[in-house]
Amino acid sequence: MTLAKKVSKKRPLAERWLQGAYQGSRWLWPLKPLGSLYQWAMARRELAYQRGEKSAWKASVPVIVVGNITLGGTGKSPLVAWLSHWLVAQGWSPGIVTRGYGGAAPHYPFFVTASTRVAESGDEPLMLAQQTGLPVVADPKRARGVQALVAMGCDIILSDDGLQHLALKRDIELAVVDGARGLGNGCCLPAGPLRESPSRLKRVDAVIINGEPLQSLPVDAVTCMQLAPRCWRRLDDGERFPLAPLPFALPVHAVAGIGNPERFFRTLAGLGVEGDFHPLADHQHYQHDALNFKEVRPVIMTAKDAVKCNALAPPNSWVLEVEATLPPDFEHWLAARLSALS
Repeated sequence: MTLAKKVSKKRPLAERWLQGAYQGSRWLWPLKPLGSLYQWAMARRELAYQRGEKSAWKASVPVIVVGNITLGGTGKSPLVAWLSHWLVAQGWSPGIVTRGYGGAAPHYPFFVTASTRVAESGDEPLMLAQQTGLPVVADPKRARGVQALVAMGCDIILSDDGLQHLALKRDIELAVVDGARGLGNGCCLPAGPLRESPSRLKRVDAVIINGEPLQSLPVDAVTCMQLAPRCWRRLDDGERFPLAPLPFALPVHAVAGIGNPERFFRTLAGLGVEGDFHPLADHQHYQHDALNFKEVRPVIMTAKDAVKCNALAPPNSWVLEVEATLPPDFEHWLAARLSALS
């Protein structure tokens, strides 16, 4: 059975639009003038910050921004988690600042811990807090969030999904691009998936490709990152199991409320997982019936979905844990850049 046949045909509207933007669907062509206008507006905004017409705040500690220029999942959060562990190993005390998309915190800055309610923090901040054990602050005004992290002793900051948040000055910019989808049709919103012009990649410090690049990019050098499956985690008690043999019976129901569900489903297929694959909206808000399938089977999900499903998932639910890996050359480059900042 092919992957296409396994995947549910009921796709959220936003996911269908995003797929069309990456595949160059003709029905988006009439929107190209709007895309050009959006690109022009973003370029003018960046120029205003460069000229000092808009003010940007400079932190007293180094700031590393991890972001992208496309909509949809590219692998930013796994890279932030990798950077967190790497920085700790180098003797740094990092903190993570994020906008907290999808959360409604009672106040800001909002400190996120492993036991924070996902409705307050949003899914990605809670996932990062659980995966890294580091201080995580959600705040739409990232400068305010950074100030809170520095006040509690953090000596370096990771800004998750902060490439377009120019009000916070940064020392290092890392842009993540999905290798399989690249820059899509090369157009800005709403005609395509781009938040900014492709030329923005020429002005970042490093371009990280998640997987092998299938599309040429307007940069000379890139670093390839791989997301490697590590283990299965049983959701109800947290016990971990090796990838093989599978610790659950087939077939399964697999759900993915992330920016690129197909990447997760391809990974499952590569591990020998068969069943029905259900793509959901990014940052999906789960209700009690979301995982109530007619056929009683094991339910497989991502770590990002798992933080929202502890109280909703059926007993036989599993999380595939993945981990980013980067080449030694990138580690050497980053160590040299950080050394030059001190």
